Amino acid sequence: MTEKASQPLCIKVNEKEVSVRSDVTLFQLKKQFKPNANVIIYNGFQLTSDHPLKNGDEIIFIQKGEPTSPEEFECLLMARHTPGVHQKVKSSKVGIAGLGGLGSTVAIALARVGVGTLILVDFDVVEPSNLNRQQYFAHQIGMPKVEALHENISRINPYVRILPFHEKLDRNNVERIFKEADVVVEAFDRAEEKAMLINAVSEKMPDKYIVAASGVAGYGDNNEIRTVRFSSRIFIVGDQKTAAQPGIGLMAPRVGIAAHHQANTVLRILLGEEK
Repeated sequence: MTEKASQPLCIKVNEKEVSVRSDVTLFQLKKQFKPNANVIIYNGFQLTSDHPLKNGDEIIFIQKGEPTSPEEFECLLMARHTPGVHQKVKSSKVGIAGLGGLGSTVAIALARVGVGTLILVDFDVVEPSNLNRQQYFAHQIGMPKVEALHENISRINPYVRILPFHEKLDRNNVERIFKEADVVVEAFDRAEEKAMLINAVSEKMPDKYIVAASGVAGYGDNNEIRTVRFSSRIFIVGDQKTAAQPGIGLMAPRVGIAAHHQANTVLRILLGEEK
């Protein structure tokens, strides 16, 4: 027992694998690696008290306001994530068709998670009525949405690879644009465009997952927004009934709920939780 207890622990400190004594505690580790740190993240959770360590732990030490290298910046950006997530999603590619209230919000969420490549597709420009629910700013009015969103994502996570396509999707270009994607997010407003994309991806690239949306308008009950598995590789998010129409508009809260359902479903697919 004594010999086993004395074996060193293999852990990660600021994304670097290190070996430490089995009796070392969190605060002792801080003193050894970054004594001036005033934020301690232990396996994705911020701790303010000392804690024993075990094999496989991931610890991030942060000194507020301290300049960082690009490598350390990426590590600190992902510090609050569940351990193991970042390395799995960093190599993933996600396509997003439509960069309105759903698509722009999904893109921002996936950028924050650290998805390696985002394929962004939209033919439109930012206009004032978009700002009630879409992830743009007043100074970007008139810019193509693909350019504006690229700019905004780069300010959040400069390590995401963006492939922007400022063009209208149709059956003839879906395969060319999304051929590299692991998952395709459908984020259109119009029913015929939704059907076109789902059918085209299903027929031309049947190995790809699709995360679509239906029924996200208005300000109905939060819990009516649900994620339904339509088939083995198609998921539909929404209440399946509340479409935008005269008297029922599109607003940030409910659109945001649906968009984050979509983003979380994408993440679950990438992590192998939806096989």
